[in-house]
Amino acid sequence: MEQKDVLKALQRDHAAELKLAAERLKGTARHTEIIPSPVLSEMTGHEILLKPENLQVTGSFKIRGAYNKIASLTEEQIAHGIVTASAGNHAQGVAYAARERGAKATICMPQITPPLKVDATKAYGADVVLYGDVFDESAAHAAELADKEGMIYVPPFDDYEVICGQGTIGLEILEDVPNVTDVVVPLGGGGLGAGVALAIKTFKPEVRVIGAIPEGSPAWKDSLAAGRVSPADHVVTSAEGVAVKHPGDLPFALINEFLDDLVTVTERDINEMILLMLEKHKLVVEAAGAVSLAALEHLNLRSRKFAATGPHVVVPIMSGGNIDTVTMGAVIQKGMIARGRIMNFEVELPDTPGQLVKVATLLAEQRANVIQLDHDQFKASGHYTNAVSLGVTVETNGPEHIDRILAALREAGFQPKRIY
Repeated sequence: MEQKDVLKALQRDHAAELKLAAERLKGTARHTEIIPSPVLSEMTGHEILLKPENLQVTGSFKIRGAYNKIASLTEEQIAHGIVTASAGNHAQGVAYAARERGAKATICMPQITPPLKVDATKAYGADVVLYGDVFDESAAHAAELADKEGMIYVPPFDDYEVICGQGTIGLEILEDVPNVTDVVVPLGGGGLGAGVALAIKTFKPEVRVIGAIPEGSPAWKDSLAAGRVSPADHVVTSAEGVAVKHPGDLPFALINEFLDDLVTVTERDINEMILLMLEKHKLVVEAAGAVSLAALEHLNLRSRKFAATGPHVVVPIMSGGNIDTVTMGAVIQKGMIARGRIMNFEVELPDTPGQLVKVATLLAEQRANVIQLDHDQFKASGHYTNAVSLGVTVETNGPEHIDRILAALREAGFQPKRIY
């Protein structure tokens, strides 16, 4: 967005525009209900109340901004058709909104976009073009199509109407949680963060807005440090919904003014929170949607910066839940390993009958459930000795249980080597 357009947007009546967006979205976007999280409250020492946009229409908050933008277009503009770029969730929001208004929609998506999101976008009647490795390349292609064919480009985040649509989440939080002290929001292109921050600071400025990013997506950290949009050279994260190299100009102007803090989370943090939501809340959350949850464990370290003097009531926004089953399976396995719920080890056994039974009996005594065995004579360290390499994967109850299993193996004369 050009600087003159950014300045013009900043001068608009934000309170009126946010309320108008909320009116437009009635009957279309769901007012997602707050869900208390006892497990996260116990983990963090704060009262944690979840804002589950993963339960939103199309499975993501993106329907809000997309619909508000398309609802603001004239019939003449609609007749030209709509084009946009998205990693998936904005695509579904635009496709849904375009269908509601009877407009033709073309969506450019990165080639890494999960099939679930591609298929869901097509199901709303949109034409999908897979182009580029990251969002920014898809966005450039969408802009080319808009110029060439005269279609109306609906930006995923760098647009005032889109930002106001996302800001309705902030309005709902203020309505449903009047004692909220902190709101945590994932940052990708910045539309969600800018909208929520704009709404919160417009109507209740004492509430803190905290941004959360994966460590492999440093654009916001670099930009805020530099005081200007500073694109990242590389983005490497499983959270494709926030894998953006170049933050939006208007989102940056708003976030730079209104954001109170920024937290960086690891891929392990993200995976563990996806698993925790499944186990404790029976909620499916995609990686980008879990970024704000992952940030919660780091908030205690920043308590001296909190403006509130009493108990903290923290609302993390789970931005989406569109995750395919293959990715979900991988996340569950990684999360189980990280928690010490699955352990793999190797041990060399004498090549004599009964050795496998000894190991199996010992594992049974330690209440370790065997998932997989790999009994291989050719993997032993000494190929000319009478030894067999045994690889074992077991389901365990946590790190302490793993320690007991390995200790029991050593006491029995084995030398186990833990692989993961």
